Amino acid sequence: MKGNSMKTTLFTSRFRKSRFVSSLAAAGAAALILSGCSAATSEAPSSSAESGTVAEETVAVSLILKNLTNPFFVAMEAGARAKALEIGVDLTVGASKEEGDDQGQIDLIEAAIAQGQAGILITPMSSNIYAAITKAREAGLFVIALDSPTDPADIVSSTFATDNCAAGEAIGQWAAGKLDGKKAVIAQLVIFDDRAVPVDYCRANGFLMGMGIDVPTLEEMDSAASSGSYTSGTGGDYEIICLEATGANEEGGRSGMERCLAANPDINVVYTINEPTAFGANVALKAAGKVIGEDVLVVSVDGGLAGVKAVQDGQIQATSQQYPLRMASYGVQAIYDIATGGAAPANTSANGQFFDTGVTLCTDETQDAVVAAPQEDSAYCIENAWG
Repeated sequence: MKGNSMKTTLFTSRFRKSRFVSSLAAAGAAALILSGCSAATSEAPSSSAESGTVAEETVAVSLILKNLTNPFFVAMEAGARAKALEIGVDLTVGASKEEGDDQGQIDLIEAAIAQGQAGILITPMSSNIYAAITKAREAGLFVIALDSPTDPADIVSSTFATDNCAAGEAIGQWAAGKLDGKKAVIAQLVIFDDRAVPVDYCRANGFLMGMGIDVPTLEEMDSAASSGSYTSGTGGDYEIICLEATGANEEGGRSGMERCLAANPDINVVYTINEPTAFGANVALKAAGKVIGEDVLVVSVDGGLAGVKAVQDGQIQATSQQYPLRMASYGVQAIYDIATGGAAPANTSANGQFFDTGVTLCTDETQDAVVAAPQEDSAYCIENAWG
């Protein structure tokens, strides 16, 4: 890790209380029927003054995901298919072969352009696909990013996403509160070590900032000092032991955690980019004789069904729940509305750059230090989980 004198990037994301209702709005109801789960929802997107042209044919849309195996993206596909069936959209679904497969997404974007589709919903793999997105927009397609914002935000037409910085901030605040002044010996298990991706650096650095650790540059994964003091909760000392790329999967979580433990076996706080990574990390922690929840705290982001059940079972102490089904359902509706003469969705996030689909901190041990998101227990989060 390193400290530096670079100009501080201000962390402008602040908690904006999400409005929840007890059942899905009509726009998402069909998606829930398909997926067999419920979800707390924020309001459906309102519209801005920007408008599209009236379509003369069936509206064709491509959903381009990072993969088709992660439960998060499986839920996103289910939400998109249900909405497409409901309103009569011709939906094509494709995905990269694996994390880091930029060319797979580029090929699918090119196919959507060649087919003359109305728009694309995409979870962007990295900045390497930005040129292809620009080409699609120049060809007249409305491109919506889901879950993973682009940097800069205006690479796409619009974004429907979780505030990933707030999601990271919430679990950092929780960890600081739970430590209650104890020294934090931190392992960070992220996605990549060879590229900067907003969902990656925003969650990881948001976690540190939630703990009250200074992060000079949000976009740099290693800009925080490797040791010092955290200020959230009652505050205390910290040491960052490792920053390991995992590919956001279980095997990567296991091997990354093993490397971290080899560097320092006294790690007591583990940040994980998502819950599959946490499950892999737990295998390594248990093999090292660690009692999860006592010797070490494990925090994560996503809020899938398996993840929040792990919170209930004590294998993850806190996770930030997001709502992929909602993102995809709203995205299909937005492109349909634009293609049939309606207006583009208005941004609702605190920084005005995307439509915020909400986040909830799931834990059975609430902490007063958490202000970045509402806290709910595991039973609530299981009821509202995807996957």
